[in-house]
Amino acid sequence: MSSKTTKKLDKSNIEKTSNSDDSFLDQTLRPTRWDEYIGQKHIKDNVKILLRAAEERGHIPEHILFYGPPGLGKTTLAHLIAKETGRQMKITSGPAIEKVGDLASILTNLAAGDILFIDEIHRLNKIVEEILYPAMESGVLDIIIGKGPSARTIQLDLPPFTLIAATTRVALVSSPLRSRFSGGVFRLEFYSNEEIAKIVERSSKLLKITFEKDALEEIAKRSRFTPRTANYFLKRVRDFAQVSKKKEEKQNNLNKKIVKEALHMLAIDDIGLNQSDRKFLEILIEKFNGGPVGLKTIGAAMSEEEATVEEVIEPYLIQLGLLERSPRGRVATKKAYEHLGFDIKKGQEKLL
Repeated sequence: MSSKTTKKLDKSNIEKTSNSDDSFLDQTLRPTRWDEYIGQKHIKDNVKILLRAAEERGHIPEHILFYGPPGLGKTTLAHLIAKETGRQMKITSGPAIEKVGDLASILTNLAAGDILFIDEIHRLNKIVEEILYPAMESGVLDIIIGKGPSARTIQLDLPPFTLIAATTRVALVSSPLRSRFSGGVFRLEFYSNEEIAKIVERSSKLLKITFEKDALEEIAKRSRFTPRTANYFLKRVRDFAQVSKKKEEKQNNLNKKIVKEALHMLAIDDIGLNQSDRKFLEILIEKFNGGPVGLKTIGAAMSEEEATVEEVIEPYLIQLGLLERSPRGRVATKKAYEHLGFDIKKGQEKLL
């Protein structure tokens, strides 16, 4: 390839990547108004009342904690609250705040009325967490100077702020910290296929893609009831269509056939199971006659860590009714046999 052609391609690539919609797709697809945020109605209704009441009293909103599985919109809700209140939002995460000084630096740099968003707050250092208590409750920061008998505590007044926190492991958030979220502790629920289809439809419009209705439904039913997964599939289907499209096909008109082909390449089946999910069930049925089998044993058989099996693979299988957890171990259900094409009476034998 000549240098002239290379320069031309490079310039073309630069021009494409300079488009903010392509460079920051996740931000582009994130709702910016309440009416754009689909689902979680009970949370939206409660938060709207909280914000309106605080505004009418001339106060800042109280502290809020969102929890639930990844990808359901916890961070998006925090962004929406910041937009609705017209406040600046500072973003950090539990693991990023390693020392007391890190938290002190963040808190003292907040302006009055700012929102501090802490993602994965369950991973906050316990010593740092204790410094957060008075900051949330009384708006003060207690700093210990020196060590031993000569140590003394000074108290700094903080500007009024709202803490919004998110976690995927609410049980790991200590009771004293949970109790200080006076604005409410809200659990995000999984979405219905209808809600996911609406989210995909909105995202496809932002990406300037035309979808047939059955294509949207095909993505929705494989998306594990999770908007983040649905948007990921949408982007991958778009990529597949762009690369593999025929000249006679419309560039951005995606149908059910294209969706199926794209998701087949990703090894996603009709109900959203991926390769690891199916491997788990196949090992459980073929090697252990459907169970019961212990977590450590099946983790070793899959060459996966126990935490990965328990926290990543199993929840969706249980949700679909393909797996049961019993005191004796994991058991594959009749539905799992049927989905993978195994004869439940003969166990390991696949049906033709």
